[in-house]
Amino acid sequence: MKTKGAIAAGHPETARAAGAILEEGGNAFDAALAAMCVACVAEPVLASLGGGGFLLARRGAGEIDVFDFFTHTPKRQRAEAEVEFFPVLADFGTATQEFHIGMGSMATPGAVKGLFEAHRALASMPMSRIVEPAVSLARRGVPINRLQAYILGVVGRIYVSNAECRALFGGADENDRPTGEGGELRMPAFADTLEALAREGEDLFYRGEVARRIAEDCRTGGGLLSMDDLACYGVERRRPLTIAALGARLFTNPPPSSGGILIAFALELLRGENPRALGFGSAAYVERLADVMAMTNKARLESRLHEHDAANAAETLLDPDLLAVYRREVRGHPAASRGTTHISIIDAGGNAASLSLSNGEGSAYIVPGTGIMLNNMLGEEDINVGGFHQWPEDARMSSMMAPSLIVGDAGDMVAMGSGGSNRIRTALLQVMLNLRAFDMPLAQAVGSPRLHFEEGLLSIEDDFGEAESAALAQAFPDAELWAERNMFFGGVHAVRFEPATKHFDGAGDPRRGGVTVIA
Repeated sequence: MKTKGAIAAGHPETARAAGAILEEGGNAFDAALAAMCVACVAEPVLASLGGGGFLLARRGAGEIDVFDFFTHTPKRQRAEAEVEFFPVLADFGTATQEFHIGMGSMATPGAVKGLFEAHRALASMPMSRIVEPAVSLARRGVPINRLQAYILGVVGRIYVSNAECRALFGGADENDRPTGEGGELRMPAFADTLEALAREGEDLFYRGEVARRIAEDCRTGGGLLSMDDLACYGVERRRPLTIAALGARLFTNPPPSSGGILIAFALELLRGENPRALGFGSAAYVERLADVMAMTNKARLESRLHEHDAANAAETLLDPDLLAVYRREVRGHPAASRGTTHISIIDAGGNAASLSLSNGEGSAYIVPGTGIMLNNMLGEEDINVGGFHQWPEDARMSSMMAPSLIVGDAGDMVAMGSGGSNRIRTALLQVMLNLRAFDMPLAQAVGSPRLHFEEGLLSIEDDFGEAESAALAQAFPDAELWAERNMFFGGVHAVRFEPATKHFDGAGDPRRGGVTVIA
């Protein structure tokens, strides 16, 4: 039988839904949108129609577009005393981290608009068929697997913080925990909402009954979103950031988001290098990679790329003179000095979809009667580096998400992306190097040990070897060795297509429950 395509995603149900769509004759975009809806059921902390994301789409051998449906700041601030915005502790077992939730943490969601905009532009199947796998799963229920139970446990305080959350996710009271591994999650209200959206369109969410409920609850409950915020939300169609690197062309998420530009900056710092000569996993290679990561983060901060002038900052970040300064600094020191899911699909027609979706950790506000929890992006410290409540009004938020496509000279393609907050850029950089500089098979490129350098701390999966670990401990006084693969280092889900041989390949990252389906 002719292969229809390849899928890599973060849950078996997400990948299975996409595979069923391809087998029915749908294209990569039909499959990606169906998988996006299913992820909101099977991966409920990482994905929600109350959040936002990005779709990088290539139509056969034609144009490549990025659909930016990420969250948008409200049009008007309120006095802090009037805003519901409070901290909760996420429990990682050995450490805790503070997040901020409440109705005042919610930015304007873009996922529903993105779903419909991409459907109009790219899909071949009706929306009723696109949502059908998610509707069915939400009604019959999905077992909570080990990874989803772990994620729910980490942010459990959010998902049992009020009666509405406890009714959906379990937990007898605010001190209890959500339903654990082996339990079942049913979302009948979400199934009804999907069917209503398929019938009525996105106006139901942005101008109709759902919008009115969100706006009224925000008005009375300390939120910031109004009917105006929702009605005026629009998907931004952008040209991808494109660079030549590693003997191929890289297409990735452009500014105002920062993940793609930082990957490009790191690759430019490595231009002229031969990582293979250093040897994968060698102390010299790991030190050089850590140096590049350190300089990339330094450039991010010094260029103010993390703030809302990211588009202007990015214009200077790849300037040859600035690159020369950072490149000299990297080469002059050889010894060195949050929740997202992703779906990658390529079909037999050469269509490629790389879709990243995030809800932050969730705000703990579920729109009554819909099963949709809204995001807490205004409470995300990684995004709001300048401080909470300091965001500019009516602005598209920046993100580290970087759905990407690598196209080789022979037309071979790899679609990829990752979750992992600030680790997204370093996870994708390393997989790209593994593929192009070290010629690793896709599964090996995704599964190989990783490192991440930020704020003086080198975090590293310790499979690089004893000698390398010793050298790193000497080169980096603050180094943390991780004994096993961990979702901290991202979750790169990638697929590859070689048109000359019609061969498909895929690799779901085991760090984040990765699953591959060849349909």
